Amino acid sequence: MVQEYIPMTDIEYSSPAEIKAFQEGLLRKALDYLAAHSPYYQRIFAEKGIDVSTIHTLEDLTRLPFTEKKDLQLYNDDFLCCPKEKIVDYITTSGTLGEPVTFGCTDADLNRLAYNEEKSFACAGLKPGNILQLMTTIDKRFMAGLAYFLGIRKLGASIIRVGNGIPELQWDTIQRLHPDTIMCVPSFILRLIEYAEEHGIDYRNSSVRRIIGIGEGLRDQDFNLNLLGRRIKDKWDVDLFATYSSTEMGATFSECQYGQGGHVHPELIIVEIIGDDDQPVPDGQPGEVVVTTLGVEAMPLLRFRTGDIAAKRTEQCQCGRWSYRLTPLVGRKNNMIKLKGTTLYPPAINDVLDNTDYVQNYIVYVRSSSAGTDQVDVCVGLKNEPPFDAVKDLKDRFRSRIRVAPNIEILDVDEIARRNFPAKSRKPIKFVDLR
Repeated sequence: MVQEYIPMTDIEYSSPAEIKAFQEGLLRKALDYLAAHSPYYQRIFAEKGIDVSTIHTLEDLTRLPFTEKKDLQLYNDDFLCCPKEKIVDYITTSGTLGEPVTFGCTDADLNRLAYNEEKSFACAGLKPGNILQLMTTIDKRFMAGLAYFLGIRKLGASIIRVGNGIPELQWDTIQRLHPDTIMCVPSFILRLIEYAEEHGIDYRNSSVRRIIGIGEGLRDQDFNLNLLGRRIKDKWDVDLFATYSSTEMGATFSECQYGQGGHVHPELIIVEIIGDDDQPVPDGQPGEVVVTTLGVEAMPLLRFRTGDIAAKRTEQCQCGRWSYRLTPLVGRKNNMIKLKGTTLYPPAINDVLDNTDYVQNYIVYVRSSSAGTDQVDVCVGLKNEPPFDAVKDLKDRFRSRIRVAPNIEILDVDEIARRNFPAKSRKPIKFVDLR
């Protein structure tokens, strides 16, 4: 299937009613395709007596079952909807929540990825003539790096594929090639700033004017910069853009210049926000992000539960787009922590640590205590030994921010770095759930 997912005009600027009707037309095509080509969904539809021809509206989606990560892990090959000889690129998920899942992409799927990132980069203000320095891997079976490259190429801008880490190489590249945009995990920006300050690099007057963050949040639920975002902005007055994406979605939600949430591309994905009762929640209320992919040829997904918690915003954005937006992630449903009676998610812990100037790096472990409750252990590496009790100070900071304090252990910076970047990791590991 090669689906024409590019509308004659940008659907994101159409009215909500037009966007809904447009998506319902694509949903019909997606369901027919699954019923004809997907061994997994053919079996599910038969077992549950589902006639997809009766599904016409977005509201009808609630009559269909969810797809979960464990389904992809158990029946990975059954999700493939085309002959294997049509696959031109194999990708695996990062395996953050269990065994990695393999995805195949056809030539049409790679074109779709390029279109997705072209639109996302344009949403963040890039255009032909811009130069983006990519500080994430393009190898190791990683979809994101490849998608970014394809998108910049399609947009007509320039890309410098430096890869992750190595501040010295990043700054050498910036000084040689003068990119105006860099794309990386936001916390790495702090390492770049620290390296620049230690080596006399005038980073504030460098060519970089825009940073696009991946994998970590930069804003709170009210769209103001979070602690990490403020810490970067206070040091380096550049434009900050946050994104949200995943391999399973094959789509990216990118902020525009107004920073009011990640814009959905309606021709590529349908998003539901589901509550604890597995029913849709009112717009603006947080719940689990559930996605149905559109225009995917090799491995399309129906009502896939991402495990991420966010809310949908449907009012028109200042940029003029009517396409709904997602708020910054509250956290992952499976990673919710109940610490001493307080419910929280890992980003709340990260915010405290990212805003502590003497913390060099850290990793957070959550495990079940002997009493059956959640135990949170934070291992921290220090930039230098402060003239006070760092453990006590950190606990005070946690109590003032989230009302409770986890266990704190000070370890060598190099030891934390080894834990952050294990041999097979494509992303920095800052949270480990051992429950």
